[in-house]
Amino acid sequence: MPRIARLAAAAAVFLSCSGGDRDAGVIEGDRRERAAVEATARAQSKGVRAVDALTSEPRALPAKRILFGDLHVHSSFSLDAFLFSLPVLAGEGAHPPADACDFARYCSSLDFFSLTDHAMGITPKHWAWEKESLRQCQARAGNQSDPDIVALAGFEWTQVGTTPDDHWGHKNVIFPGLEEDELPARVINSLSDEQMANPADAGERLGAAGLRWLRLLDPLGWRDYADFEWYLRRLAEPTACPKGVDTRELPLDCRENAPDPGALFEKLAQWGFPVLVIPHGNTWGLYSPPGTSFDKQLTGAQNDPDVQSIIEIMSGHGNSEEYRPWRAVEMGPDGEAVCPAPTPDYLPCCWRAGEIMRDRCGDRPAEECDALVQQARSYALEASTAPHMVFPDTRAEDWLDCGQCRDCFKPALGYRPAASSQYSLAISNFDERDEDGEPLRFRWSFIASSDNHTSRPGTGYKQYARRLMTEATGPRSQFWDRLVRWAQERQRGEVDPGMPHRVEPGPFGIGGADTERVASFLYPGGLSAIHAEGRSRHAVWDALQRGEVYGTSGPRILLWFDLLNGPAGALPMGSEVTLNEAPRFEVRAAGSFIQKDGCSEESQAALSPERLEFLCRGQCYHPGETRHPIVAIEVIRVRPQSWPGEPLDDLVEDPWRRFECPANPAGCTVRFEDEEFAASGRDAVYYVRAIQQQTPAINADTLRTKFDADGNPVSTEPCYGDFRTDFDDDCLGIIEERAWSSPIFVDRG
Repeated sequence: MPRIARLAAAAAVFLSCSGGDRDAGVIEGDRRERAAVEATARAQSKGVRAVDALTSEPRALPAKRILFGDLHVHSSFSLDAFLFSLPVLAGEGAHPPADACDFARYCSSLDFFSLTDHAMGITPKHWAWEKESLRQCQARAGNQSDPDIVALAGFEWTQVGTTPDDHWGHKNVIFPGLEEDELPARVINSLSDEQMANPADAGERLGAAGLRWLRLLDPLGWRDYADFEWYLRRLAEPTACPKGVDTRELPLDCRENAPDPGALFEKLAQWGFPVLVIPHGNTWGLYSPPGTSFDKQLTGAQNDPDVQSIIEIMSGHGNSEEYRPWRAVEMGPDGEAVCPAPTPDYLPCCWRAGEIMRDRCGDRPAEECDALVQQARSYALEASTAPHMVFPDTRAEDWLDCGQCRDCFKPALGYRPAASSQYSLAISNFDERDEDGEPLRFRWSFIASSDNHTSRPGTGYKQYARRLMTEATGPRSQFWDRLVRWAQERQRGEVDPGMPHRVEPGPFGIGGADTERVASFLYPGGLSAIHAEGRSRHAVWDALQRGEVYGTSGPRILLWFDLLNGPAGALPMGSEVTLNEAPRFEVRAAGSFIQKDGCSEESQAALSPERLEFLCRGQCYHPGETRHPIVAIEVIRVRPQSWPGEPLDDLVEDPWRRFECPANPAGCTVRFEDEEFAASGRDAVYYVRAIQQQTPAINADTLRTKFDADGNPVSTEPCYGDFRTDFDDDCLGIIEERAWSSPIFVDRG
């Protein structure tokens, strides 16, 4: 056979090889050294004594141990995580569940973590492998009454709608046990009936066909592309579970689905296991349609406060705490969508679409141009989460900072203020009542997490390696960028760049995700903190159920927030109480330790140099002996609606009070009371933020927007996830990291 023919035959065999499954990986590290765990405990005790010494008043409540963890972590068993790992996106390869165990112990030094892969991407085999990997991680933890780490199992219910009415958002579902009889046999999907009926079509739309081209164009990564294509096809194999059948009676290998929260809660109740359901990413406009709000979830049918008692206030996808009065869309008198005019605080993307059209009008008559401007705004409203696709030839800079919260702390992309945590605390449902006859309300406790997609729990300990410790991704070179754009152009056909283009919703409600600007709104993740009675699995779960928890933006800030004059004595954060007098509160906070460079000797001894470098990338949680000062304590007061339709703008008081703190590494203590409470006749919700001194942080300046003398945005400098921003550029800005206490709910007597 001629040489060319032999090469061609070999290439044909090489490229036709089918892919295969990726397993859960191998855990390398053993239990942390007891001395290291005890040293951490002693350092915390020293910090507690230092902050207590700032006041002559002893703390009213006995001290519990503060543990830090991450309850929102994805491995390559999540579809998007596998996608981000591919060579075309400059991915570093797969990160199976085993990586999370080693990273949590020896990179981020956490006390607990949970894997929460997207249910829509977990095959039956993956669910079994993931549970077993977590059991292996826990088996290395030593004495289970005092383990070095607690590993929890869960999954993410990842629902996305195309309109505010059918969009419910994302929720993590977490269980306390690890044994087979303590966990469901199947995860629960959140797809629409159409998507459940045509899983193969969904897989093709997600790119199975394009992967075959990538294998030809990028043969060095052929195995990654082949395995990803194989994975997509496996996701299409299970048949949908029969509807109306108790979940415990369903076949083990069918695909179970819950299209809304009510169905999810019903199925979880049928399983009968203890469970927590934690909403997250609620303000993230990448997938949340404009106009999305928490109102439709505040019903008896769509909320179960017994299991949905915690909300994630921040993650690596941004802060979702803060309420703002502006909106991306307003409703006209006849219920039609209206594009709001810009304000000094906010530029709606629909409005910006009109201005882009105006700039393209050229020598068109004014009347014709005005009509096209209105058409562009209308199309941008119809485009839901993808207004930028009205002009598909535009780049991120053309849209300035439209849709963004300019004065939020580490905001989520395309901020949806009516889905914020503050908004949810302020609304009431007067059409339904609780068991005490009161209007329905949300009574959350707060945590923060990472939402990391590379099996790296607790990435926020240092601000480094932006492309690895955040979800920023994109084409690795100009060639791949042009190829992607060429493929998009072929799919949508020819488009006149001088005219607005109508956008059709794509897979899972996304008509063309804002993948360019989103990289400027991705951060190393937050942390969950709990006040626990011990280190055991039971102690961790008990603290979560009590709601004595708080979140931080990444640093290990110590925080206590107590009500001093409860009817039966002092109460911690997360409590509910009825009072007839002014509530009195105390806050104590100590900043996180200033980090030393590199990794500790413990980490270096526990993992091989190759694994330590692959997972930790040269930096670990490595505390010094000095803490960052706390510069301020901010108190937020929310007074929930007391009559139907009561405007919210004055009900969220942020901050209600601010107390400046001396620059003392020992921390800060504050006492205050609400003299207005008794006379107001209203219920009130209080929580605090402990603000740490300024430090550099990844994407602290988001789009790096410049404004003219009148405060109008004139240019942006996005921090891209692709080749246009150097992969070594961490896009640092100066910011004040913080911790959020859980609220204390004070009802009128």
